[in-house]
Amino acid sequence: MVQEGAYWIAWAQISGIGPVLLRRLQQHFGTLATAWNATKVQLGEVEGFGFQTLEKVVQQRSRLHPEQLFTKHQQENSHFWTPADTDYPRLLLETPSPPPILYYRGEVELQENLGQKPMVGIVGTRQPSEYGIRWTRQISTALAKNGFTVVSGMAEGIDTESHIAAMKAGGRTIAVLGTGVDVIYPHKNRDLYKQILTAGLVVSEYPTKTPPDRTHFPRRNRIIAGLSRAILVIEAPLKSGALITATYANEFGRDVYALPGRVDEHPSQGCLKLLSQGASLIVKELDELLTMLGAIPQIDRVETSTAPEQLMPTLSPELQTVMDAFTSDALPFDFIVEQTGMAAGSVSGALLQLELMGLVLQLPGMRYQKS
Repeated sequence: MVQEGAYWIAWAQISGIGPVLLRRLQQHFGTLATAWNATKVQLGEVEGFGFQTLEKVVQQRSRLHPEQLFTKHQQENSHFWTPADTDYPRLLLETPSPPPILYYRGEVELQENLGQKPMVGIVGTRQPSEYGIRWTRQISTALAKNGFTVVSGMAEGIDTESHIAAMKAGGRTIAVLGTGVDVIYPHKNRDLYKQILTAGLVVSEYPTKTPPDRTHFPRRNRIIAGLSRAILVIEAPLKSGALITATYANEFGRDVYALPGRVDEHPSQGCLKLLSQGASLIVKELDELLTMLGAIPQIDRVETSTAPEQLMPTLSPELQTVMDAFTSDALPFDFIVEQTGMAAGSVSGALLQLELMGLVLQLPGMRYQKS
């Protein structure tokens, strides 16, 4: 039997099918394997599948063989996850556009993937001032020493400083690349790249040997935001990748923090704009910042009770509606939405709450069952 991950790879090969449409396919059909065998009419029921997209699917799907693609992909890319894998980063999976394939190199820490270890993104300009560099180093050091993993993009400037400071403090760091995980960009960061492989992880949605491309870097910023519980913006002009990351963070429900600066300095304009739009202030007292970041809910490890009886907690009407949809079998997400009659976003939020309460388990392929 062909595994679900093979269908994520196969669907990703069809032109015009991006991460958002793939997520909608999965939610509509329950699994991408089911979607692969769906008729043109059935696919047309999925939002975003217009005439041209349907024609591309029909033309290209017949020439693709998921099992063969999966084997070939494994040979060319030794380390990767698809959303069907239990190790796929949980926080990233919650977003509307999780990469269908996430490649990685380095040292995997499962607690990060499960959302049980806090990860904070730090982004900013490639041309920081001494002020920006100093604050990046101080914040990254404090985060690393207090058990946070620092996520950034390995670009020049703020990204580089955050990675280096986190590792010097003995912490872990994750670099999200706009190239293949085996392509170092900028090349001057080759030593930093090697260090990250021993003290963290390098990830990318692009296969090996993919060179840098200007269109890749804005897209990779959604992964930085998706992996992180919060985004800290340190010095950013009004038009910058850091603000793109902050926009994604807001869309994903992440907290956004910005470092204040002088109103007449170019690198501070983006941060001041974020603060005017409601971003939290990065305060001088780092202990206060750490306290605020520590208050962000984590996905806690659920301990299995050995007691013979466990009282069911009182649930809100919305959570109870979702719980009532469950039988003894594992259910696909789309089926739960259909049974409850609730919006997909509301069901997704309710399932996450029930999971945190230890009442529901998420299985590969966006399937859920009672704990």
